[in-house]
Amino acid sequence: MKQLFAALSAMIALALPAWANDQITHFTLDNGMDVLVIEDHRAPVVVHMVWYRAGSADETPGVSGVAHFLEHLLFKATENLESGELSATVARNGGRDNAFTSYDYTGYYQRVAADRLELMMRMESDRMVNLRLDENDIATERDVIIEERNQRVENNPSSLFREQKNAALYLNHRYGVPVIGWRHEMEGLTLDAAQAYYDEFYAPNNAILVVAGDVMPDKVRDLAQAYYGVLESNPALEPRNRPSEPRQMAERRMMYRDARVAQPYVSRSYIAPERDPGDQKKAAALVMLAELLGGGQTSWLTEKLQFETQTAVYTGAFYDGLSLDDTSFTLFIVPAQGVTLQQAEDAMDKAVADFLEAGVDADQLARIKFQLHAAQVYARDNVESLANRYGEALASGLRVEDVQAWPDVLQSVTEEDILTAAREVLVRKHSVTGWLMSDTQEVSQ
Repeated sequence: MKQLFAALSAMIALALPAWANDQITHFTLDNGMDVLVIEDHRAPVVVHMVWYRAGSADETPGVSGVAHFLEHLLFKATENLESGELSATVARNGGRDNAFTSYDYTGYYQRVAADRLELMMRMESDRMVNLRLDENDIATERDVIIEERNQRVENNPSSLFREQKNAALYLNHRYGVPVIGWRHEMEGLTLDAAQAYYDEFYAPNNAILVVAGDVMPDKVRDLAQAYYGVLESNPALEPRNRPSEPRQMAERRMMYRDARVAQPYVSRSYIAPERDPGDQKKAAALVMLAELLGGGQTSWLTEKLQFETQTAVYTGAFYDGLSLDDTSFTLFIVPAQGVTLQQAEDAMDKAVADFLEAGVDADQLARIKFQLHAAQVYARDNVESLANRYGEALASGLRVEDVQAWPDVLQSVTEEDILTAAREVLVRKHSVTGWLMSDTQEVSQ
């Protein structure tokens, strides 16, 4: 079976057209702005993205949510654009635009016809340094983000549960603070707080420009120099030194009760290492571990808990190594009818222990490697996906060569790598176990 998957992987690689090899050009402007050009000439479209190496984990304590708040405010007026004019211009030119905030970065993008690239650069470079805010903008948009929190978090007990559990997992790091912000701090966000974050982090030497699609590197270089290269850098920008985690020595447990909970479940998260520049092997092993334990209908937890013992109706294991600092590895079980949360947790623990004892099935590992390889190949069919892959990685502290090496690093993972990573990460004193249940449910039920 392992040989079959290896042969199929080779066939996919041989069948790839020339465009499947990422055509990357990477350079840095004199003011410190990184520029990445990804050529894909199959369609006359371009994705233009600006990623800032600043997210919610870079906020000053006491103003949680200001990074996401500022993301909203960047669609207001600048010295050269009226409020809302950027998005209206993109739409009028047949494109679409949006923005996003994470712990480690904030990003803005437009997808338009390739001949509209210069227009996008002119508008995006303008709002990088020329944002003009007033108190009306602050009051209006503050109400918007609070309503967004109401819809996404306050009205969802699972979201509230995850928020509380995440805060317990990180004892000191800002990853324990929600990206959208704590509500009581969001209500007090001010013009000064938004302006201070903007002045510190929104500068070309803290940004990555990614242009992907039907473009030529020399043309992009000329445009980037004309619109971004003339902007002044921020010489006062400090290295990204966040509060670090202390040594974790005690397992934490929590029970979250909510009358709206219809389906209780158990979730445990462990502190886990992230992908580091030039050192991605352990992260790759954790990717494989998550797939083997809870990556689908043939995974170990599904096989043992859903099919064999019928203890659970759903199980999962999740890991995402793309972060600047330590991330998390999470196990998840939804008990079957008549199974208590304690019984479900005990069954999950036994299944994991049995996995570590039994070791990795070679055929299963070969199948997962084949599936990941195929997914990476198919993802290249989407220019926006390519732009996101590189932009997110660079904004999270990785390099272009790390992104390009990642598929081979995944394929090189061995059974011993996986078991070693599992024993290092799945340590209870580095974890938080949470039970989500209704407010009337007994613990023994």
